[in-house]
Amino acid sequence: MQIVQYPHPTLRHVSKPLKRVDKELHAIVRHMFDLMYAAKGVGLAANQVDLPYRLFIINLESDPAAPEKEMVFLNPVLVSRKGTAEAEEGCLSLPGLYADVKRPERVTLNAFDLAGQEITLELDGLFARAVQHEIDHLDGILFIDRLSPTVEMSVKDALVDFELQFAGQRERGELPDDEAVAKRLAELEKLRT
Repeated sequence: MQIVQYPHPTLRHVSKPLKRVDKELHAIVRHMFDLMYAAKGVGLAANQVDLPYRLFIINLESDPAAPEKEMVFLNPVLVSRKGTAEAEEGCLSLPGLYADVKRPERVTLNAFDLAGQEITLELDGLFARAVQHEIDHLDGILFIDRLSPTVEMSVKDALVDFELQFAGQRERGELPDDEAVAKRLAELEKLRT
């Protein structure tokens, strides 16, 4: 398992709700935290590790020595949004790229944890922003899709670089084609959704 980079097709895949939690899913979540910490991130969605599940993780301190700050969200839904705030965002699937994004300032999140317990949280600040960013991933949306036209122009060259790098990896046979990715995701969905 590794973090996939833009424009990998799984990043545009709309995730399917999970119906089963087992030891394998616990192991996947643990590996996701390890990858997130290695990349110095605060959140990571299943799409970003090439999995089609409605699942994301967060540790706002990005500190493996603070496991009490680790949170896992299964089948998350935003049930309310209030206000507007603009702040800089980045993404582990677009390393080194940062831009200002407008999002609701406060949100209410409904989800399940790994123990199957329902969670409802009223969030603001970085936590609200991180949750919205990760839920976007689960819906096949990237933060670059939310940029203003002016900001979008300022990151265009960086996006072209990511696209060229991705095309080169495919040409060298390092990455599967879209059809193979779609087939694999469909097979994985049958296992847990």
